[in-house]
Formats: sequence, C-alpha cells, structure tokens
Amino acid sequence: MKGTLVGVIVSMICLSLIVSQADFSKAIAASEEIAASSSLTATAEEGDVYTGTIVTMNGRMRSTGFTLKLSGFTSDDDFNRYLTTLIEGNQDDVLKQIRGNNLGYVAATGQTGQQILVARKTTLPDGKIRIGVAFERWMRFGEVRNGYRSEDYPFGILEMIVDDKGKGDGTFIAAGAVDMKRDKKTGQYRLELENFGTFPSKVMGVMRRS
Repeated sequence: MKGTLVGVIVSMICLSLIVSQADFSKAIAASEEIAASSSLTATAEEGDVYTGTIVTMNGRMRSTGFTLKLSGFTSDDDFNRYLTTLIEGNQDDVLKQIRGNNLGYVAATGQTGQQILVARKTTLPDGKIRIGVAFERWMRFGEVRNGYRSEDYPFGILEMIVDDKGKGDGTFIAAGAVDMKRDKKTGQYRLELENFGTFPSKVMGVMRRS
C-alpha cells in the first residue's frame, strides 16, 4: 500500500520512470524544482548521533531501539544527479550509483548497521529540522532465496523532525520503493513512496547524543 512521506520523498528519491521525449524535459525540470525546495547544507555536523525507538503498528505492536550517526549530507548537485539517473532508468540503477556512499550509519537493536546512502536536511518554517536518510534495507535470507515480492522494495527510509535541542519524532519505512507519477489535472510530476507494509512505523523519543 502507498504511504505519503513528503519530507522523506524530498530527502531521498528512488524512482523508475518511462517518459516520452516531450515529457523528459518536464521531468528534469520537476526534479530540479524538488531539489531546490529543500534548504539544507551539503555537510553534516560531523559525528551527530541520534537515538530513538521504532514502533511498528503492523500486526502486533513491536518496538526496537535505533542509533543514527551522520557524517555528511547529500549535496544538491548529487541529488539532481541521482534524480536524472532515476528518470532515465529505475531504482536499481540509482542503487548501483549510490551504493558506495557512506554518510554515516543506522543500526537497529539486533541488526547489523547499514551505511547511509542518501541524507537530506531541511529547515522547516517553524524552525524545526527535518532529517531524512535512506539506506539499503535489511533483507532476510528467505526473501533473496525465494524471490519474494518484497525484493522490489530495497530501501529503508528514516525521517526525523527535531527541535533545536535535537529532540523529536518521525516515521520509518522498513521496505520502500519510490516512483514518479504525473498528475493528470496539473501535468506536474510528483514523487510517490510505496510502502511494502500496511502502515509506516512511528519513530518516537528521538534525542541527539552529540
């Protein structure tokens, strides 16, 4: 089912798109507009560490702790380059392009830490900070061995909104895929995140530790 996480979608885009030549320039322009809509820095506060709890609402409620360490943010130039790759190809192509990135790591209790591949930071009108990161998600052996449909959802996406003290909450997508859709009424392209689960998980009790 599809979930809407505008902040995360702006922070990290993995889309597959097939367009006509006439539409291609419009898609490029749309991607540049989306990138420009985020007011952010290209580098992180070196070594920022956040902790919090992920609460999963799909089925029986479960919770797990996580640690997020940031060492950098994705620049606008790189972000636009990834968008171009996604427009011309698909999310597998962009995954190949960003797989070597290392902007920090995210680690959940009982899971191996994953390298952050894309990270974006936005200052909101109320002064709070939105941080969105994407990484190649934890994938169970059975998914790969049996070729489950969940393989088509390769990204984990974490969004946090924090105040000036680094406290806040957010949303977590354990398995996500992103596509670009053209609005039939306006003709504008919009980015959509498809969540493999029924609902995104909640991120609670976020605190900056450094």
